[in-house]
Amino acid sequence: MSRSREPAAKVLWFARLEYRFHAWRERRARARGQVPTVAAFPGYGGEDWVRVVGRVLIVPPGPRKRQRGEYASVRGWRSFAAVPVGYAQVSVTIDGVVHEVVSDRGGVVDTVLPARLAPGWQPITMAVEGSEPVSTRVFVVGADVRFGVVSDVDDTVMVTTLPRPFRAAWNSFVLDELARQPVPGMSVFLERVVRDHPGAPVVYLSTGAWNVAPTLIRFLGRHLFPPGALLLTDWGPTHDRWFRSGTAHKEENLRRLAREFPHVRWLLIGDDGQHDDALYTAFTQEFPEHVAAVAIRQLSPAEAVLVGGRTAVDDHSAAEVPWVTGSSGASLLARLRDAGILSPD
Repeated sequence: MSRSREPAAKVLWFARLEYRFHAWRERRARARGQVPTVAAFPGYGGEDWVRVVGRVLIVPPGPRKRQRGEYASVRGWRSFAAVPVGYAQVSVTIDGVVHEVVSDRGGVVDTVLPARLAPGWQPITMAVEGSEPVSTRVFVVGADVRFGVVSDVDDTVMVTTLPRPFRAAWNSFVLDELARQPVPGMSVFLERVVRDHPGAPVVYLSTGAWNVAPTLIRFLGRHLFPPGALLLTDWGPTHDRWFRSGTAHKEENLRRLAREFPHVRWLLIGDDGQHDDALYTAFTQEFPEHVAAVAIRQLSPAEAVLVGGRTAVDDHSAAEVPWVTGSSGASLLARLRDAGILSPD
């Protein structure tokens, strides 16, 4: 019995140590006169609620090169060097109503608040400790919407060649965001899907850390991907694990979307370099009424070598929903048209 409890106890101790380390970094940053701010990210909502996401941080100072009102270039390491502020009091203003919420141990705000907003993108603001409010948006799904998009990020919309450790570290911590490359044809593919289904929500669901969210938002905008809500995760220990499970993160959010929008059928987009095929297979088998189709992008031979090979894609010819594969956005677009999910031009 004592052996079975020992690993959990060790991880719990490590999680507490991580929080104390961040608290120490926060005290040092405040002593230098730095103050926290909110990194507010796009969320989503329904007829009478919104899911608000963001993170409270003390960001280390650095050179700021502005381009069209945003930082022209931010290397990944600076995002990871930011100090998360746990259990901070955050004011969220929605349609003139102020809500007080508290960030979690890692500084993440992920909460549902009451609101009655018109369908489409709607503005909200977030502020901490009397700081200037930070603006973001939430996409409100109309009651008549029946189609939505859930897309993976790594090697689905952005070439990252994860999870090869050294390459992943280079892409995450060193590589300039301007050097990151989109997957060929994926922005056109996603834009075409959204244009074919007016009012459809887009959710970018990734195992990436919240630290990369600002970079990801700029990347998506620069390469003309349709805007969407971000659902990332927070790396580090939990009460019973050394690191958070990326697969569990995706599973939980897919199930949550199915509960929150029972009238929406989702187009699930991923790649064959990680676990998307197995994840989407399990979800489709359990919730076929919530899936419109599945599109799996096949990695190129070079990308497959960098990530350590492809995962096996099962035979889905007998699946209850259309299941297509292709090496680019253009090929996935053509196959979804053939499947009747998208209208022909």
